[in-house]
Amino acid sequence: MRKLKKYSANFKVMALGSGLIMCFLSSTACHKEVAVAPNAVDSGDEKIAAAKIAEGDQLYEGREDIAKARVAVAALRQAVTADYGNYDAAWKLSRAAFYVGNHTDSDDEKDDMFRAGIEAGKAAVKLQGGKPEGHFWLGANYGGDAENSTLAGLATVQDIRSEMETVIKLDEKFQGGSAYLALGRLYLQAPKVLGGDTSKAVEYLKKGLAITPNNSLMMYYLAQAYASENRDAEAKKLIDEVLTMTPDPKFVAEHKDAIAKANKLKQRIG
Repeated sequence: MRKLKKYSANFKVMALGSGLIMCFLSSTACHKEVAVAPNAVDSGDEKIAAAKIAEGDQLYEGREDIAKARVAVAALRQAVTADYGNYDAAWKLSRAAFYVGNHTDSDDEKDDMFRAGIEAGKAAVKLQGGKPEGHFWLGANYGGDAENSTLAGLATVQDIRSEMETVIKLDEKFQGGSAYLALGRLYLQAPKVLGGDTSKAVEYLKKGLAITPNNSLMMYYLAQAYASENRDAEAKKLIDEVLTMTPDPKFVAEHKDAIAKANKLKQRIG
């Protein structure tokens, strides 16, 4: 037992001596932490992300060409990979994914895009829950996924409503009152058993138009709501406004969607 204690004591002395030798050989390391080079951590990630976000923005501006919108999704995915904590990369990926999902003819691509949009939207909300962009595009992708899926139920409707109501609380004028447009569409298109209510749809769409009177998509869906209530004269008046108005240059792609939908509704009404 004494030998064991002696051996242990000798080991401690050796270890201490070794430490002192190392300290002598590198005195700086023993007295202060080793300095880390400023560029040693995440050296290029933010720069790469910023470049890819700028690329995605430019491509998204030309989204009327869906090929450009697809490349925008790819660029923004690279931005997210480069910097997972980048809020702009997350919500802009959610936005671009929604556009592609909403305009492709492929059901498989719709599924992929809306799911990617939902994941990116959730990431954006987690990063900056007090800002409207993440909530809005998360809700929009929930809606797109619901339209493309036969499994959409009450939980999905509640998710969409929750995200859009959050946007309204944070900034009801966000993107020209588009949260009211989303809620209007939700109440217009959802089955009654899941909370569909045409009168509520009209109420929300009117609130949106009070914020942005020249929103052609808002006008179209209000016309659709009026037609559902057999208020054809009011529906036709709004359709004529959509077909003759000058669009906001930032939303030409969406205005063309509104024109196509309005023409179909006009034919249906007769």
